[in-house]
Amino acid sequence: MPRKKQTEEQKPKVNNPNVLGLHAEVVEQPITETLEVNYMPYAMSVIVSRAIPEIDGFKPSHRKLLYTMYKMNLLGGARTKSANIVGQTMRLNPHGDAAIYDTMVRLSTGYGALLHPFVDGKGNFGKAYSRDMAYAASRYTEAKLSPICAELFRDLDQDAVDFVDNYDNTMKEPALLPTTFPNILVSANQGIAVGMASQLCGFNLGEVCDTTIAYLKNPDCRIADTLLAPDFPTGGALLYDANALETIYRTGRGSVKVRAKYRYDKANHLIEIYEIPYTTTTEAILDKVAELIKAGRAKEIADMRDETDLNGLKLTIDLKRGTDPDKLMQKLFRATTLQDSMSCNFNVLIGGMPRVMGVAELLQEWCAWRTECVRRRVYFVLHKKQDKLHLLQGLKKILLDIDKAVKIIRETDSDAEVVPNLMIGFGIDDKQAEFVAEIKLRNINKEYILKRVDEVDSLEAEIADLRDTLDKPARVKKILIDELSAVRKKYAVPRRTEILYDTAEEGQDEEEEIPDYPVTVFLSREGYFKKITPQSLRMNSEQKYKEGDGLFQTLETTNRAEAMFFTDKCQVYKTRLSEFEDAKASVLGDYLPTKLGMDEGESVRFLVLPGDYSGHIFFFFENGKAARVELSAYQTTSNRRRLTGAYSDKSPVAAFLTLREDREVALYSTEPRVLIFNTALLSPKTTRSTQGVNVMTMKPKYHLERVCFPEETGITNLSRYRGRTIPASGAILREEDGDEKQLALL
Repeated sequence: MPRKKQTEEQKPKVNNPNVLGLHAEVVEQPITETLEVNYMPYAMSVIVSRAIPEIDGFKPSHRKLLYTMYKMNLLGGARTKSANIVGQTMRLNPHGDAAIYDTMVRLSTGYGALLHPFVDGKGNFGKAYSRDMAYAASRYTEAKLSPICAELFRDLDQDAVDFVDNYDNTMKEPALLPTTFPNILVSANQGIAVGMASQLCGFNLGEVCDTTIAYLKNPDCRIADTLLAPDFPTGGALLYDANALETIYRTGRGSVKVRAKYRYDKANHLIEIYEIPYTTTTEAILDKVAELIKAGRAKEIADMRDETDLNGLKLTIDLKRGTDPDKLMQKLFRATTLQDSMSCNFNVLIGGMPRVMGVAELLQEWCAWRTECVRRRVYFVLHKKQDKLHLLQGLKKILLDIDKAVKIIRETDSDAEVVPNLMIGFGIDDKQAEFVAEIKLRNINKEYILKRVDEVDSLEAEIADLRDTLDKPARVKKILIDELSAVRKKYAVPRRTEILYDTAEEGQDEEEEIPDYPVTVFLSREGYFKKITPQSLRMNSEQKYKEGDGLFQTLETTNRAEAMFFTDKCQVYKTRLSEFEDAKASVLGDYLPTKLGMDEGESVRFLVLPGDYSGHIFFFFENGKAARVELSAYQTTSNRRRLTGAYSDKSPVAAFLTLREDREVALYSTEPRVLIFNTALLSPKTTRSTQGVNVMTMKPKYHLERVCFPEETGITNLSRYRGRTIPASGAILREEDGDEKQLALL
């Protein structure tokens, strides 16, 4: 049957016009308002509720996991399956089982990321020093709380901290854990929030407790006297730098250098590395050493392998005959992450606000917070004892006439009237009367009641002592010191990271190991590079090139010199000439795009030997602009091999030029015009990617072609082409000035 046509009243009403394919009205909104309304709540949530640790040293994910394990009676009890713990934790942390288990792994003893792990695990939890050693699934591992967790939950049931609702308001969880020691300085922690980050290195528990005690006794104490240096779970050796540590202690920011520890097996002529920096992994070290061997920079190594087993970490290096193991390790320290820097950024949430603080400020905040925890605990105990004393005082009145109390209860008709009748009969309040009414029949003998009443005097003394504690800050401070001393005595362990105070000889310059001798370098137009000694050149000076290729640049220098290769992709590759093998004139040489690991299709445009970086480099662009950049802009303190944004990409480069002193240069355009000017007219820039300034004005269809020095041009009347100011258009090249072959700089 044909469908009936709908009337207007029968048609479905659609509130969203887009459902019917209509265009909704577009309302413009400022981007600042969009960010504030949509992005700021997310940013604040990440900062406050996820990534930044608080004064107890934990992020919310850590705290929720440990509290769940505490409520599961896993402190001192038997282990349970990790999957069970993860499932229970989801009542507080709804971010998924994988994230919760990752948190448990990091806190476990087997993983080894903390000096004092909080989770006592059984099974494969992976290793912090390995990138590829994966941990087992949660159904295969078991866990319970470590003994040191008793110091996290000791005051939890005595109102020491606030409790808040969980995400669905079905249960309570602690806002902070009342740690009896400054866990914020003991447990390493890292977090990346929105617009900020946190990186807390761990310190030795014994040193932290000693430092906190010293601070409580004298807030002006010198932190470095007791807090020697960071301590890392993976051990290693820390290169002591008093200034760097002082900066970290004062500002909360800085870095320290840590290197691996090794031993030399003379019998087998090999090196065994058994401790590595906390910031690296065994795979990263092996990959970097493999690169060095491939590049010919570690010729002393015959083989390197990972022999890590149940006994612990071990990387073995087989040495070639005649190799000095100590010198090789110094080279590897400089070239690999066997020596690495640990950055510190003590960003901590205080009262819900992120603050970067030094060690003294952290101790000040922790002591103030812990003092409040202890005061709340004492106040809680005081109220409990006051309530007990109040009940015993009511029982004391009953002692005067027990028979009367029994008579009142027996003669009362209803159960609800027992308490009121006792209140009237003995002049006690409802709580005291309820306590008396609940006494068992067997306990109404005088002996029991007298024993209970005798507790009144001791309770009164205890209450007076607790009140005195609350009134005297010195007594609260003594409690903190006693707790710290007890923690130190029970849980402190020796340092794992050795401190190297004298490293002057070990930090010698790598260049002292590189032989230095004169060399001549040759760069071809297609990017082939050769380094030839004078002796080899005297034997054969005729250079070999591929068909269609030829000489582009040749320079005399030394084997230790640094070289910079500028490419057509606005990048510069930095290397040492010592990394190239000595070649002969009869070979093609090294193909630079392959040797330097350039991007696909990238080719070399210019070679610079910066020396001490005291000169300038000039970029002459086809649009007539020129940029003068200080060579120091390309100087780096790290061993960076490639710098991006080496020069401007707004116009193709017609010529490169390096000068130590200002002099005249000649610019040729395709018109043809020539402009001669002094480079002193160009002011130096520190920004590498500067577009430069107009030097030679161009007509639309012409461009700058080449640059050379005036004495190389063959021009007889140089004054005709000189420009006193820039920009200038130059002069038309006369026929008699263009007859001779001109040598360009490019």
